Amino acid sequence: MRAIVAESPEQLLWQDVPDASAGPGEVLIKVAAAGVNRADVLQAAGKYPPPPGASEIIGMEVSGTISDVGAEVTGWTVGQDVCALLAGGGYAEYVAVPAGQVMPIPAPLDVVDAAGVPEVACTVWSNLVMTAHLGPGQLVLLHGGASGIGSHAIQVARALGARVAVTAGSAEKLELCRELGADIAISYRDEDFVARLMQETKGADVILDIMGAAYLDRNIDALATDGQLVIIGMQGGVKAELNIGKLMAKRARVIGTTLRARPVSGPNSKSAIVDAVTTSVWPMFASQRVRPIIGRRLPIQDAAEAHRLLQSGETFGKILLTL
Repeated sequence: MRAIVAESPEQLLWQDVPDASAGPGEVLIKVAAAGVNRADVLQAAGKYPPPPGASEIIGMEVSGTISDVGAEVTGWTVGQDVCALLAGGGYAEYVAVPAGQVMPIPAPLDVVDAAGVPEVACTVWSNLVMTAHLGPGQLVLLHGGASGIGSHAIQVARALGARVAVTAGSAEKLELCRELGADIAISYRDEDFVARLMQETKGADVILDIMGAAYLDRNIDALATDGQLVIIGMQGGVKAELNIGKLMAKRARVIGTTLRARPVSGPNSKSAIVDAVTTSVWPMFASQRVRPIIGRRLPIQDAAEAHRLLQSGETFGKILLTL
């Protein structure tokens, strides 16, 4: 089969590699499209190796058609169109996936656009609902509101009855966030998000943060009493000073989570998250309360350009690589 091989961050080459095959408990998917994520960019740069035992090939989500099922697999058959959450291996013609991480295509999506759903849906649901228990009437602040995760999180939060504040970097992206349902849209280039949020609210009950160190102190300032800061990214660095006094005064919590390194099965596993997403989020797609936001679709041979676009911030929503 063929797959993307990272010779360097700028040289992502479509080359022959050993065939993937379905082992016990796995299904083999013939890939129709792969979603592009920041973790993929980091892996291509040698800064985010896959978990032990995972494929060295880049790619953490795909859509396609099941071409084989391994021993001990039930509930999936050859010929089904599916999407899947991966630990790696998505930028390829075929990928083997634990059966518990496979999902049906959510209606009314087609098999290509479904590739942009698994990572964002699992990230958002596991963090906003399974971890922070976001509910009706609460306020969530989403940094990077026009990103793949942000654009999905706006819609899910509104479907849950929550109010939504976002930060984004351009007028176009802020308008997209408003169209998706954001109540408060803040330009991080031109405004102090803490000052704006505290002017209009009592602070955020939940903050979903992709920046890490750079925003730590201001995120604490932006929390409401009993608020929760959930950190899922480190685009702004990994080390910062935490004012414990502020944290205690607000009875706040700081939570750091990852999705990729979770175990396949068991409590808080990828399979458990996939089950919850299929049960709770797929009906939101069916009722069109949530829709995929696809910024660009590129042939998989243009993976390097897709990574450049993601890093540049020139797009919104998800970038897909098609086969």
